[in-house]
Amino acid sequence: MLTFINWISVWAIPVIIAFVPLYAFTKKVPVYESFVDGAKDGFSTAISIIPHLVGMMVAISVFRASGALDYVMSLFTPLVSWMGVPGEVLPLGILRPLTGTGSLAFTTDLIKTYGPDSMIGRMASTIQGSTDTTLYVLTVYFGAVGIRNGRYALKVGLFSDVVGFIAALAICLFVFG
Repeated sequence: MLTFINWISVWAIPVIIAFVPLYAFTKKVPVYESFVDGAKDGFSTAISIIPHLVGMMVAISVFRASGALDYVMSLFTPLVSWMGVPGEVLPLGILRPLTGTGSLAFTTDLIKTYGPDSMIGRMASTIQGSTDTTLYVLTVYFGAVGIRNGRYALKVGLFSDVVGFIAALAICLFVFG
């Protein structure tokens, strides 16, 4: 069974990449022209979201440089320490919804410092996989299609990040604690 799964994992993407153009060709779709048109649309979309990305990056930089992140950490560290959660993973709960790259860099640093098999490394990895970059997603996708009122999506996204963060901590404590 394991050999079959390995075979599927090796061949799945090449087969899909070969199948889609062949199927389009059989349906008389101009494959290359469709690809070029899609690439043009993608380039214009990328250009249109740059101002949104710059605004988000500036806001994140101001948040971190102002000391607001450190202040929030000082408020929550006693609470999570009381629950048996290492305070070192707490910044991921705030960084992950803001920036995927920043939170990944922080996770990498935690794993280098404490090791991948430590409780901190396991929690950091689980948090990284259980939460999303909500503000980035809202900025990029809503900016690309011109949605201006995303307050409900923001509330639901941040709520799901909090639930994912708490669940990641609880599951790590239960499984590895």
